[in-house]
Amino acid sequence: MTILFRNFSNSVTFKFKVCFLSAFCIIASGFSQEVTKPDKYFTEGLQIRSQNPDSAVALFDYSYKKYLQLNDTTNATNSLLEKSMVLENNAKYAQSYDALWSALILIDNTDDARQKSVIYYRLGRIYSYYKRERESIKYLKKALELQKELVKNSDLKPSDLVPYYYSIAVTNRELERKELTKVYLDSSYLYYSNDNKILPYEYLEFEKANLLALNNENQKAIEIMDSIYPWFKENEPTYLVLFYKYLGDVYLNLSLLDESEGYYLKSLKVSEYNKSHIDFTPLVYEKLTQIYVKKNDYKSAFESQGKAKELDSKYFDARGSINQSLLEIRNDYLVEKDRQEKLIQHQYLKQLEQEDKINKLQLIILLGSIVFITIIGFAYFKYLRSRHKIEKELIARNKELEIQKQRELIEMKNKELASSALQLIEKDEFLKDLKSKIRVGSDKIKIHEINKVLRTVSSGNNNNWEEFKLRFIDVNKEFYDKVYEKYPNLSQGDQKICALIKLNLSSKDMARLLGISVESVHTSRHRIRKKMDLARSVNLEDFINSL
Repeated sequence: MTILFRNFSNSVTFKFKVCFLSAFCIIASGFSQEVTKPDKYFTEGLQIRSQNPDSAVALFDYSYKKYLQLNDTTNATNSLLEKSMVLENNAKYAQSYDALWSALILIDNTDDARQKSVIYYRLGRIYSYYKRERESIKYLKKALELQKELVKNSDLKPSDLVPYYYSIAVTNRELERKELTKVYLDSSYLYYSNDNKILPYEYLEFEKANLLALNNENQKAIEIMDSIYPWFKENEPTYLVLFYKYLGDVYLNLSLLDESEGYYLKSLKVSEYNKSHIDFTPLVYEKLTQIYVKKNDYKSAFESQGKAKELDSKYFDARGSINQSLLEIRNDYLVEKDRQEKLIQHQYLKQLEQEDKINKLQLIILLGSIVFITIIGFAYFKYLRSRHKIEKELIARNKELEIQKQRELIEMKNKELASSALQLIEKDEFLKDLKSKIRVGSDKIKIHEINKVLRTVSSGNNNNWEEFKLRFIDVNKEFYDKVYEKYPNLSQGDQKICALIKLNLSSKDMARLLGISVESVHTSRHRIRKKMDLARSVNLEDFINSL
């Protein structure tokens, strides 16, 4: 039945709904202390909305137009919200729906999240009355998310989330989604605090009882309802229309037909007496029809069914004039917004195309620049490489020339050394010959004078060798250092032999220069080969010259 989804019109009393909406409107608007004419009409509408709803609607409509003339968007929205609330409480859902969309259009481009959350909340509930389940849950959740942001970023308290969780719990319970109902109801309990003035704790308990009845835990549901009944009777007498109806449902679940019928009749009586929740009465007549059928009272059943259909058609049938505009979803806001979104999308696509062309041109320029820079870079690199190669070759050539000059100089000096060495040999030969002649010479020469001359000759030989060594080291310093570094175990005599081998002197010349026998020279050469650890196949002269 279409009337299944309107318990909140329904599940919250007129007083609660007014308090809920007014609290947010006052917070959002921050009324000026100076009472202007629109404020006067608005205040009068608040005062008479229960007794004279039609006049209240007119006053809210008038104050809305006046606020618009003053460019007071916030208060103009408040007037539409109050107008929507009065219309909803009098089962004029289509007009209430239109007022809500007008309010949403008015503040769509503002940052007033508080008023938007209220509008989304009310839209969600109206959609639920007509089984528009997806839209109902969507708007209720949007309202909840906005309220969460307000709690996070403003002075609102977590307890201000309770009505939003509660409304989603009620909607899910009407859809018989038990698990989701429990989740949102638990969240309502979680955030509830005693300073919450918008939603009294007894409403949470009442919804808990309804969920228990939905789970066939009827006795527990009755216990809770009995405990909260005095509070509703004293504080919310108009809400007893719903209270008696749901309590009748619990007794009907237990097949206690008389008790159930009694509570249904009480519900109708309270509605008629207080002129409240008249849109809820079709549900009560449907339940009475079920009871009368079970009692075989078909006449009463027929009458109850007729009243249920008549009232349901009046308030919720698409053929009814008061609801036709709603079910046709005559929503200028959505149409206009859709048109604007398409226009924006078209402009955005054109902008993207233009940006794409610009990006392509930039890409071509970039690629051209990269290619040009690469060519220039490659040419410059090639030039540097060629220049480096030429410089390297020039340096290598100069180095070779320098090395060649050094070699030639060393070779020349070594030749001079070799010549000097030969002269020393000849000199030694001459001195030896002189010594031998002196010894066999005239007896008139004094012996001590002869010995003195001989010692001078021997000393001169030693000095000649030291002078030769210094000159050799000066010319062949690198050779001398290498020999000393690689073969530190060579004696001074071995070093002399190596130096003379470097000068390409024969063993005989070495022997004459050093004053030793040729056999001693050969022995020294053999000793040097051993110290240098040379194989037999290696020529000593070649090896020493390679150092």
